[in-house]
Amino acid sequence: MKILFFDDYQLGEEIGSGTVGTIYRAVCKETGEVFALKILSSSVTNKEIVVTRFEREMVILARLNHPNIVRYYGGGKHQGKLFYVMELVEGGTLKDLLAASGSFSWQETAECGRQLAAALQHGHNHGVVHRDLKPGNVFLRPDGQLKLGDFGIARDLTQQDITDAGLTVGTYAYMAPEVVRGERAITGQVDLYALGCVLFEMMAGRTPFVGDNFAQIFEQHLNQQPATLAELGIPCPAELDELIQSLLAKSPEDRPFNARSVQGILGELVSQASAERPTDDRAAGDVRLSDLSSPQAMLAQRIQRRDLGQRDVSWRAILALTIVLAVIIGVVLVAQPR
Repeated sequence: MKILFFDDYQLGEEIGSGTVGTIYRAVCKETGEVFALKILSSSVTNKEIVVTRFEREMVILARLNHPNIVRYYGGGKHQGKLFYVMELVEGGTLKDLLAASGSFSWQETAECGRQLAAALQHGHNHGVVHRDLKPGNVFLRPDGQLKLGDFGIARDLTQQDITDAGLTVGTYAYMAPEVVRGERAITGQVDLYALGCVLFEMMAGRTPFVGDNFAQIFEQHLNQQPATLAELGIPCPAELDELIQSLLAKSPEDRPFNARSVQGILGELVSQASAERPTDDRAAGDVRLSDLSSPQAMLAQRIQRRDLGQRDVSWRAILALTIVLAVIIGVVLVAQPR
């Protein structure tokens, strides 16, 4: 694991925070390159389990090197607090994009799933089970490339688990039945179940199971069959609907054999979509659609439309504020005694 020195980086604005750490935009003073720097929060430096997890995350990330996983560059300590430097991904998260633009087409969903399955398979090949795959942990580049991040509760199968027996970890809406039950024998199949939840959400605009509290959601994960996309009236190839249902199987043995097989099915669907969709040589922002597979181009366009919409909103807000201020100043001037 490469040791870095905190003082070699100039911190910029905060770009994310949680109970464990804070992430800043950081510029390398020597090269001018821009990164993301995550540093452990002062409030948790005396909590052994949290520090151990942070160290474990650094060790895991150092082992992984894949185009669909946020790249790790090294880490160290600063004033007694652990920190590490990683790739800065500036297109927001899949969660942000879903909230801004709604459900995805089946072509975009298949493309996202293909990339995520590739990331999961790389992790599983290195003994890493993510355990918290969800839209908020999937980061986007403007060209439509996905990056899986936040390995804070990942399970390292090459080391002893640091999770207490019977304790569930993860996010309720994406938690496999065996995780809900607190089983110790966790495998990469839990990530495949979470992938099924994410793909379902991209198509349907909601997670497979919803409820007012975690107990209701847990009960559905354990005992209720999710609706098919066909039953919900959502158009997509039968192969995609069937794949999502198999990923959401209650028993790990009934899910696909591994992430590689999922990647293969989704890759075929992406190839089919690319063959059916005519090439568009028009530029979309900084991305030329002719340089990308069609589903990835569709995804890139969605990301860029979201960014453009945000910029438009900002300009409209500034214009509206300017008009309001002008009116107020005008009223004040008229009201002044002559």
